Amino acid sequence: MIDMETAMNPDGAGYWYADQDTPGSVDVLNALRAYRAAEAEMRRRTRDSMKMNETDLLAIRYAMRAHKAGHCISPKDLSRMLKISTASTTGLVDRLVASGHLIRRPHPTDRRSVEIIPTGSADTEVRETLGGMHKRMLEVAESLTTEEALHVTRFLERMTWAVEQEDPPHHP
Repeated sequence: MIDMETAMNPDGAGYWYADQDTPGSVDVLNALRAYRAAEAEMRRRTRDSMKMNETDLLAIRYAMRAHKAGHCISPKDLSRMLKISTASTTGLVDRLVASGHLIRRPHPTDRRSVEIIPTGSADTEVRETLGGMHKRMLEVAESLTTEEALHVTRFLERMTWAVEQEDPPHHP
């Protein structure tokens, strides 16, 4: 079976870059692209399995991380982190409270606010849904030598920097 990437790029390059200075650089970029595609597919499967959208999953993850660290989060914190309006955040929290993933309770230090915390069932569901994949990923990462881990980490940090840069708008 021919995948779409091969069909669209019969030469196998995957990228439109012309002559590369470094042998293997396009192979690295193709491997990174394949990883990103696999991760996107995993996120889709997770959303489908948990019957949630991407923002809902991010909210649960953020709430779980904050709770584990002993931090209180409010709906306003979720709005900022998710870069969504307060109205959208209210709808999101309402959905996740109704589905049993989050609970609201009075904020411990601010009487005017509420705290958002994940339920035990949310934690269990996330662990059951993602636990095997996280274990496999950790095994792969732990199989690297210290030097390999350093190289991979530096590479990914530099790639993160490269994609975060904004190019000036192109006007034909």
